[in-house]
Amino acid sequence: MPRIMPRISENRKLLMLAFFFLIIILGSLVLYDTMAAEGGSGQTPIAPDFKANDSSGRQFSLSQFSGKPVLIHITNIENPVCTECEKDLRGQLIELSKLRSINPGVPIITLNLRKNPYSKDGRSLAEKWWRVNITWLWTEDFEPYLIGGKYMDYWNVKGGFSNPTLLLVDGKGRIAIVYHVYKVGEGDIDGIISAQVLDEKLQALNQSGSSGLEGQLSSQSVSFLGMFLLGIVTSLAPCSIALLIAVFSYVMTSRRKDEYLRKTSSASKEGFLMGIAFTLGMGLVFFVIGLFVSQMGVFVRDARSFDLIAGVIMILLGVNNFKSLEEMIAPITTFVKRRIGRGDEIQAERESLPQRAVGFSIGLFRYSAFIGAFTLGVFFALGWAPCAVSMVFPVLIWLASQNITPLAGGVMLLAFGLGHGVPIIPISTFSRTIGGRIGNRYISAGQWTTRVFGLLVILVGIVYASRYFGLVLW
Repeated sequence: MPRIMPRISENRKLLMLAFFFLIIILGSLVLYDTMAAEGGSGQTPIAPDFKANDSSGRQFSLSQFSGKPVLIHITNIENPVCTECEKDLRGQLIELSKLRSINPGVPIITLNLRKNPYSKDGRSLAEKWWRVNITWLWTEDFEPYLIGGKYMDYWNVKGGFSNPTLLLVDGKGRIAIVYHVYKVGEGDIDGIISAQVLDEKLQALNQSGSSGLEGQLSSQSVSFLGMFLLGIVTSLAPCSIALLIAVFSYVMTSRRKDEYLRKTSSASKEGFLMGIAFTLGMGLVFFVIGLFVSQMGVFVRDARSFDLIAGVIMILLGVNNFKSLEEMIAPITTFVKRRIGRGDEIQAERESLPQRAVGFSIGLFRYSAFIGAFTLGVFFALGWAPCAVSMVFPVLIWLASQNITPLAGGVMLLAFGLGHGVPIIPISTFSRTIGGRIGNRYISAGQWTTRVFGLLVILVGIVYASRYFGLVLW
């Protein structure tokens, strides 16, 4: 009995510590979501002020028009132009030109969000292509959209750019009306807004001000807490968990074999810290990937073919959760390897890379268990468990389709990465016997989780692909 009681007490302490660790993470994510929601809500949101240079080089600011309504025109006109949007881009510019004729004193500001730095400016192109007389303020806003990024919640509709978007700001600097003219893949939303309608709305704002936001505000629909929980779900790929159990069993028994087999206090504490370090290492990698994917998404998500390509890839990844694509294409790959005569050599090289990565991490354990586990988490996230790709890659494709800043994308995948690494904490904390039991339960849960997730990914892939053909299911 005296030997059993300390172990029970130690188990409780470790469980409480693990619970406290998870509460801190979940609480932080909930707080972040709450603050983000409050920041993007409100009946009369204030238009973020900005300073910019117009097409002639003169500096202006939004605040200089305080006391009178302002029309902000957000668009993307460059070479090559969005051919699907061209009719609405031209039509809305013509209406703005008419509005200046009807009401010459109305302040109009065009924010032209540019992707191609080598294209001529949007104003020159519009005047050349469509013969529009542009007599209002026009500024080019290049990536990462220091001005346009402040208005992302207004021109972002269901993860895509509404091109163009019109914002009517009242005399007190409040965004009163939002018009989404057109969106790639969906077509007209509010359609081209006529000069007469815009003039009437601006005059009404000048007389009575804003009574509340009229139009659609699209804030981030997926929470960081949701990404954290999704990370936990996608981490339950059976082969991934089995690999983690094998690696940590080897690391712990090679370092402190007797203590780990008996599950002593020192071994459990060290295992707990190693689990946290591993999770942080994995989270860091996903944070960097999130920065890259969000930045890359700017170049591809407005292309009409993106929805089709993303949908097909998601469908294939979903199918992979039921039957390995590698097995399905094995005859082709075997034939190719035989043709080039390097099949065995390539396979051997492929297997040696993860082995060397793990060997390097284990070598660091001699200096610090925390650093060794952190490095192991980094290598693991970089693809040491290729069987989990079909669970993780759909999340990356979804992130690329979202109109969010690179930093926001990085934080979202950080939350996902932390969730993805959390299951290793109890496996590394307890003895090989107990950790193995926990891992086996993970594997059992993963058997059906993987299939359910695969089915959902297939459905999402169908939704994405259908947009290419003009069928908007969501």
